[in-house]
Amino acid sequence: MTEYQSDLLRLLNDRGYIHQLTDAEGLDALAAKSVVPGYIGFDATADSLHVGNLVSIMLLRRLQQAGHKPIVVMGGGTTKVGDPSGKDEVRKLLDNDGIAANIDSIRNCFERFLTFGDGPTDAVLVNNADWLDNLEYIPFLRDVGRHFTINRMMTFDSVKLRLDREQPLTFLEFNYMILQAYDFLELSRKHGCKLQLGGSDQWGNIVNGIELGRRIDGAELFGVTTPLITKSDGSKMGKSVDGAIWLNADRLSPYDYWQFWRNTDDRDVGKFMRLFTDIDLEEIARVEALEGSEINDAKKLLADTATTLAHGPEAAKQAAETAQKTFEQGHAGGDLPIFETGEDNLSILDALVGIGFCASKGEAKRLVSGGGARVDDVQIKDTGSRIEISGDDIKISAGKKKHGILRKAS
Repeated sequence: MTEYQSDLLRLLNDRGYIHQLTDAEGLDALAAKSVVPGYIGFDATADSLHVGNLVSIMLLRRLQQAGHKPIVVMGGGTTKVGDPSGKDEVRKLLDNDGIAANIDSIRNCFERFLTFGDGPTDAVLVNNADWLDNLEYIPFLRDVGRHFTINRMMTFDSVKLRLDREQPLTFLEFNYMILQAYDFLELSRKHGCKLQLGGSDQWGNIVNGIELGRRIDGAELFGVTTPLITKSDGSKMGKSVDGAIWLNADRLSPYDYWQFWRNTDDRDVGKFMRLFTDIDLEEIARVEALEGSEINDAKKLLADTATTLAHGPEAAKQAAETAQKTFEQGHAGGDLPIFETGEDNLSILDALVGIGFCASKGEAKRLVSGGGARVDDVQIKDTGSRIEISGDDIKISAGKKKHGILRKAS
């Protein structure tokens, strides 16, 4: 195992964040003697980040915990281009208003994980539109574009994979890697930024930025990437059968977020604790040794801690109490989704669609026929069944993980 001198690289290494380093010895020496400003970019393609972004957010948190300065770069400029990394299709382009609205919605998420302010290790949030929007195209190509060869750009996975699959890659997207490299140069000049962090798919883009800074300004810059975070079953972290696990409460309730972590595979509990919580490493080692039913307590600890980080302690407490009432005491918890109806008598199919557990009646029929639907914990297998709606709340379930409440509208 590599022995690092700096708190930063020891912390990242011990918790499993390091996949590649551009200059481990140089970064280790710098981080041991001075505050290192480091950045990660987030494009504003949606109004919320999701669990797939969480390892990057936690990287910035670890940077701050180790006494260094996190820089959150919102891609107000690069979102207009679209990162081709990992994409098979051209991404839908957003207008300026849509991008600005997404940035405003995303901004609050970071305040849960980072401390912002004017201090030397306080986080700052910047928008790369501030410099990219003002570029003059021909001078930019002359000053910056000449440092990039088409030969090398064609070897990047973000380009090569798209072409190998015979999927279109627009000239607009092809420029993304140049703009991201230029971000690093600008951040080095404006904020003294020395470090870019990111996922393993960003390695080429990070190296480009380091080389651009060296060639134009003679700057010594560094890069760190994380491994691809996957579950033990091989599936990509951050996805569920129902889609993305959003970090904003208006996109995914704290209860559903808590449940996502509670349903972690036994084999992943320790790894996810190291990556996505601040739980002490000795406690994590103890948890990893648990077997049988005891591992369920560890999963609850993971869910409580991860939800507290994303949504605050009160939301995590309510989610845990709702889960306990629903699963352990057999009652409907107050944090479950609610479907209010004016009907006195509702078909099971309409109820499942209305509460959002099924996208269509056809899907609801398949769920019921397969024995996956329950009303007040009683299995319903007749697709023609109807539910009497009175003054009492009715618990409705789809499978083992989805529960909600049917209620008579007042």
